[in-house]
Amino acid sequence: MPSTTLIWLLAGAVLCLMELFLPSAFVAFMMGISAFVVGFLSLVVLGNLWLQIVVWLLLSTLLLLLSRRFVQLPRRKSKIRDAIIAETLTDIQPGKTGRVLYEGNSWRAKCDDDQISVAAHQTVYVTRREGTTLIVMPENLLH
Repeated sequence: MPSTTLIWLLAGAVLCLMELFLPSAFVAFMMGISAFVVGFLSLVVLGNLWLQIVVWLLLSTLLLLLSRRFVQLPRRKSKIRDAIIAETLTDIQPGKTGRVLYEGNSWRAKCDDDQISVAAHQTVYVTRREGTTLIVMPENLLH
């Protein structure tokens, strides 16, 4: 029967390799690193299997929480960032909404500056989106 040290080291290798083929946001990798640590500790300190399992669970949880602090996962990108130019279909009065043509669709839009009016058929830049309303700035103000 193989020793628990060998089992922990094999489990650590399998978990770390599994992260390469099935990315799980470093969960499997951190569990694999924990298995390596417990494998080496089982040689020196830990003799009880239940104690090894508890240490592995605690170490995996701790490493996972610490990795979340230092590794930022990619955030969902908004499609607004891909194409930022639109054209006004109607006038946009100061503080009011109008319509713009953005990516082939008509959107409700509001000027980012509440003091500025935007004429129809003018090129505008989309600065952000608030719900279903695009916040725009006229092209001539940004140049």
